[in-house]
Amino acid sequence: MILTDTHTHLYSEAFDEDRDEVIRNAMKKGVNRFFIPAIDSTYTEAMFALEAAYPENVFLMTGLHPTHVKGGFKDELEHVVKLLSERKFYAIGEIGIDLYWDKTFLKEQQEAFRSQIKLAKKHGLPIVIHCREAFEEVFEVLESEKGDDLYGIFHCFTGTLEQAKRAISYNMKLGIGGVVTFKNGKIDTFLQHVDVTDIVLETDAPYLAPVPFRGKRNESAYLDLVADKLAGIYGMDKNELAKITTENSKQVFGI
Repeated sequence: MILTDTHTHLYSEAFDEDRDEVIRNAMKKGVNRFFIPAIDSTYTEAMFALEAAYPENVFLMTGLHPTHVKGGFKDELEHVVKLLSERKFYAIGEIGIDLYWDKTFLKEQQEAFRSQIKLAKKHGLPIVIHCREAFEEVFEVLESEKGDDLYGIFHCFTGTLEQAKRAISYNMKLGIGGVVTFKNGKIDTFLQHVDVTDIVLETDAPYLAPVPFRGKRNESAYLDLVADKLAGIYGMDKNELAKITTENSKQVFGI
C-alpha cells in the first residue's frame, strides 16, 4: 500500500527533535510520498535540507502563505519568483486567503493569491489553496482565473457539498485530512456524494491531528487513520482507496 501525504509541514520546528523518526513511522504505515507546502522565505533552507535528506520521498512546493501576507509581501513574492527561476518545484502553495485571524490585509491577500496563480500558469504548475473563512473571496479569484491551465488542490477542505462541487468545477481536488474524523467536522456527512477521483489525502502535520490524537501534534503516519475513515465512507478497501488517491495526487503533481 502506497499512501501519499499531499500536504505536510515536516520542516516545522515541531519536528526538530524527532523528524527522522516521524518520517520512518510514516513509511511503516505506507506513507512514502510527502508533498511539502511553503509558508514564507524563512523556511526555504529547512525545506531544502528536508529534500536533501529524503530525495526519493520529499517533493517541494514554493509560495507565500496568506497569513504571512503583510505590508512587505511583494519582497516575499520576489523570493518565490527567484526560486522558480532556479530549480524545480511541484506546485505553488500554499496560497489563498485567510480571514480567520485578521482581515486587515484582505486586499493584499487577494493580490498575492492572484499573482501566484499567474505564476503557476506561467510555469505549468498546480496550485494548493489555503482557505479559511474566505470561500467566497477565494471563489471570486478562481472564477476570474478559471481555465484549463488552472488546477490543483483545495487544501484542508471544510466547506459544504455545494462548495465542494464548486471547487471541483475549477479543476481542484479536495484535500481531505484529520477534520473528516471530527464529530463536528461535517464533511463526513456528504463526501460519499463526491467522486473518490476528486479526493487526495493529507495531514497538514503538525496541525489538525485526526481522532484519537485530536489536539496533539499531527504526524504523517496518521494519514493511515484518514484513509481508514474515507474507506468506510466510500465503502471500499483501504488499499484500493490508497491506490486511487495516490493516482489522483500524481495527476495533480505530475509525479
